[in-house]
Amino acid sequence: MQEVTLHDKTFTKFISEEEIIRNIKVLAEQLKNDFSDQNPLFLAVLNGSFMFAAELMKHIEFPCEIQFVKVSSYQGTSSSESISQSLDVADELVKHKTVIVIEDIVDTGHTIEYLNNYLQNKNAKKIHIATLLLKPDAYKKELPVNYVAMKIPNDFVVGYGLDYDQLGRNLKHIYKLKEQ
Repeated sequence: MQEVTLHDKTFTKFISEEEIIRNIKVLAEQLKNDFSDQNPLFLAVLNGSFMFAAELMKHIEFPCEIQFVKVSSYQGTSSSESISQSLDVADELVKHKTVIVIEDIVDTGHTIEYLNNYLQNKNAKKIHIATLLLKPDAYKKELPVNYVAMKIPNDFVVGYGLDYDQLGRNLKHIYKLKEQ
């Protein structure tokens, strides 16, 4: 499929599944080099990161743990400064651990800043951010994004876990909003 229509918007194919997986494998190798001796806790941010987290975990070949947290900052096609959280992580799972946050996309940085503060309050030893996609032109925060599979322009994208009003998460490729 070169185009998909979700609700009232049309999206064109932007990044193939093959390219996505190739970049995730490179990212997994970087994580292996940096964390294979630390037994880190991977903290996947739902709902968007579920496909990225699943594929990444297939290529993590060292001892680690994985947990999930649910936060949201999107409304329609826009990122919001308002963060809502509906799934928590127990303090004892984070305390004194190296935590690697798995995000689907980092644009403004509001969500990762929120999660960084959240994890600091739970006494994480170190916090690192790993994201499938980074929009450097949209990023507004000082917090480092340590591991990036792919950098993209400031386009609205869906697929591979990312959605437009809950549709499109199941698409195996990433699509960008078609110019109207």
